[in-house]
Amino acid sequence: MSNISMRRAATGVIGLAVAGTLTLTGCKNGNEEAAAPSTQPSSPAAQPSSGADGYGSAAPSAAASAGSTGGGAAAPAGGIAKPGQTFKIGEAAQVPFKSGSTAGDITLTVTAVEQGQASDLDALKLGDKVKGMVPYFVRYTVKNVGSTDLSFSSVGHFKGTLSDGSEAQDVSIIGNFDKCPHESLPKGFTNGKTQTGCAIALAPSAQTKVAGAMYWGDPYNSLNNSKPLYWK
Repeated sequence: MSNISMRRAATGVIGLAVAGTLTLTGCKNGNEEAAAPSTQPSSPAAQPSSGADGYGSAAPSAAASAGSTGGGAAAPAGGIAKPGQTFKIGEAAQVPFKSGSTAGDITLTVTAVEQGQASDLDALKLGDKVKGMVPYFVRYTVKNVGSTDLSFSSVGHFKGTLSDGSEAQDVSIIGNFDKCPHESLPKGFTNGKTQTGCAIALAPSAQTKVAGAMYWGDPYNSLNNSKPLYWK
């Protein structure tokens, strides 16, 4: 895979970052800026579908399952999620969260994996870099279940997984993108508060689907000799 980053000076920065080592630049509104190499850690190599590693081949969900209600999440069972654990779309996973000196406990729920249209990417002006690819929107909720105020923290690290179990290319957005809004947690994000988020995943063609999602935030990543959490 390659890294592609495109910057917009007027209203923020919108970038397309794909796991790999190569970084390209794009331009919008006549402004172009060289992109720094990605510091994103590589996620574990994709493996064929298996219960232990969590990759699956379920069809994408266009809505949250019955277990998820109102923007919140169904109550997680079994305490803190274990590395490599697989959840159903609509099912909540409780995870430890840390951002700088702020630490707390949250639940994460992938509520839907929605197929979009190629034209949804037009605003990013990526041209041939995404030719033939199909965007999917991984929608999720974050709920504060701890005692720490997580105001202004950022919760990301979601990616899509393809129907064959491999990792989908991801689109990293900084700035406003109405098709897939993603913002930092608001002021006063205390116990019981929830926020929705979205991540963009790219299927390489119309014949391949983004069927699930993964969360690889700390401590569920290779830097901790760990594995991501999965939803399918």
